[in-house]
Amino acid sequence: MKPLVLSVFPGLGLFDYAFEQEGFCVVRGPDLLWGGDIRSFHPPPAFAGVIGGPPCQSFSPIGNVNRMRYGDDSVMGDMVPEFQRMLDEAEPRWWVMENSIHAYAPREDAHEITLDTFWLGERQNRRRRFWSNLNLQKHLPPLPALVGIDAGSERAVSWKDSVDWKESRKREKARSLADMLELQGFPPEMLKDCPMTVSGAKKAVGNGVPLAMGVAIAKAITSALEKQ
Repeated sequence: MKPLVLSVFPGLGLFDYAFEQEGFCVVRGPDLLWGGDIRSFHPPPAFAGVIGGPPCQSFSPIGNVNRMRYGDDSVMGDMVPEFQRMLDEAEPRWWVMENSIHAYAPREDAHEITLDTFWLGERQNRRRRFWSNLNLQKHLPPLPALVGIDAGSERAVSWKDSVDWKESRKREKARSLADMLELQGFPPEMLKDCPMTVSGAKKAVGNGVPLAMGVAIAKAITSALEKQ
């Protein structure tokens, strides 16, 4: 059995889901979504790995588009320092943080990698950046050939720099929760019994790591650990 992994800022646990599929045993830390607060959480040094994605609203205009507030004036403040604190207190053997491509590394010596679901042959176009103390670029599984006219043609959530912003917003509003889950790579009925409003669930799904991307990172972690 693979060692325990601590997930911080887990949200709905979509990033965790990918690691669980690859055989990791993931323990979820507190999250505002479920009434918890990481700022009062102190993890024991009992975890081999730490994964997580601090809220990206501080770095991404996408997350604040309705109120046009990001950077220092964002609706959700910069929580990367809390991720840094988790690393200091948990003292894991390895870690990986994901966020917007506009975010910054939690540690100066971190390796950085950018992925897009389009590069993984998925229908959705969604780009995220990952930082780790392991060089994941060297251990990524082979990316599939980009075939089919639908590759990268859709998004679970729209963004300000779309070619047609207004039309993209129309598609976002019309998209069902099941459609969003499917685009992110998860079973469309996954949240059927989840105790959340549809609006809240859509936001959480839109902020999550697509399954294909999470699995690619989990496989890279596994490969890197096996080579050590």
